[in-house]
Amino acid sequence: MSPESKKLFNIIILGVSFMFIFTAFQTCGNIAQTVITNLNNTDFHGSGYTSMSIIYGVFSASNLISPSVVAIVGPQLSMVVSGIFYSLYIAVFIQPATWAFYTASVFIGIAAAVLWTAQGNCLTVNSDENTIGRNSGVFWALLQSSLFFGNLYIYFAWQGKTHISESDRRTVFIALTVISLVGTVLFFLIRKQEDTKAPGEEDSTNEILGDSSSAQNKMMRAVAAFKKSIKLSFTKEIMLLSVTTAYTGLELTFFSGVYGTCIGAVNRFGSEEKSLIGLSGIFIGVGEILGGGLFGLLSKNNRFGRNPVVMLGIIVHFIAFYLIFFNMPNDAPIAPMEGTDRVAYMIPSKEVAIFCSFLLGLGDSCFNTQLLSILGFLYSEDSAPAFAIFKFVQSICAAVAYFYSNYILLQWQLLIMVVVGFFGTITFFTVEWEAAAALAARGSDYSSI
Repeated sequence: MSPESKKLFNIIILGVSFMFIFTAFQTCGNIAQTVITNLNNTDFHGSGYTSMSIIYGVFSASNLISPSVVAIVGPQLSMVVSGIFYSLYIAVFIQPATWAFYTASVFIGIAAAVLWTAQGNCLTVNSDENTIGRNSGVFWALLQSSLFFGNLYIYFAWQGKTHISESDRRTVFIALTVISLVGTVLFFLIRKQEDTKAPGEEDSTNEILGDSSSAQNKMMRAVAAFKKSIKLSFTKEIMLLSVTTAYTGLELTFFSGVYGTCIGAVNRFGSEEKSLIGLSGIFIGVGEILGGGLFGLLSKNNRFGRNPVVMLGIIVHFIAFYLIFFNMPNDAPIAPMEGTDRVAYMIPSKEVAIFCSFLLGLGDSCFNTQLLSILGFLYSEDSAPAFAIFKFVQSICAAVAYFYSNYILLQWQLLIMVVVGFFGTITFFTVEWEAAAALAARGSDYSSI
């Protein structure tokens, strides 16, 4: 197998592994609050929103040390161990206990930071400036296929149900745990890249992937990775991109946890309200896959760079927020188990709700594929620290969003996303224009980004 074929093979295996793990985890996140409100066990007092807030809070803090962990352990083993913790978190729902639920939330937060830092490193090592756009799109499309499969099962299994029984819950979460473990095992198929650098030439990504040496060398790599993370955090480009990243954290929380709960709480949807959660997840996935696949395939022929894709993303999201504001009752995110009978500015429409799910997924893929692409392009030699900072900002904003989702009405959640999204789009444009100017100065073709 040629080096280029090996790199593409690694990207595909990486994407398929994440597809299995996040088929389980994203389906779990989508239905968690609904499942919890249907628990008859009075000894369980957990909250899906609070759990996700803990996960993303710990995730954000753990991103400060995750480059060091990846430097010591290596990206492949880092992803395998992280995958095991994802499986344990999902397994907690088979027989829920409050202490186990929140403890697992802490551990999966740490595991997520290591997993995503290793993923960014692996993506960058297997790409160059000509293939980073394509590879980001391929990975994103495979990853977001996860939204399709798990939610398809939820849609058919929960059809016509207004209450989730213990048997329903156990069947779903046993299946999701097994699926997550399959994805974890697939990480072992990723092949290590040959070191093509000249002797003495430094590349932090290859250092992280290098063979295990002495404990002292590992410690030096860990300290170096940590220092690079701190140094990169204060660069102009990272600070500007952090606003865009913050927006992706807020909208991630909304489409992956809050919106499904809103749909499941609207009594006017009748007996389909619970199964519509699954259908919503499917159409979010369709939007994600369409966006990731399309922008990945078109990246080589895109003469205008990343800005038009991000512009499309923010327009699509603003349309979705406007329709959700008119379609969904204001108290839907915080409605009790009985749901809500309130009406917004129109009679709640299932068709509009599902169309908005598609728009949320499409807009999210616009932002995330372009952020992955620009980070891999700008920081090809510092990929692990750069992706750790990206996930740090994204996850801390997701944690904040999950926390306030417990308390504030839908209209205010939408307003926050509109404001942050507007400024995040402007800051992304600024970084992209500077990247284009730098490329032009060294005589490279902008369309190759």
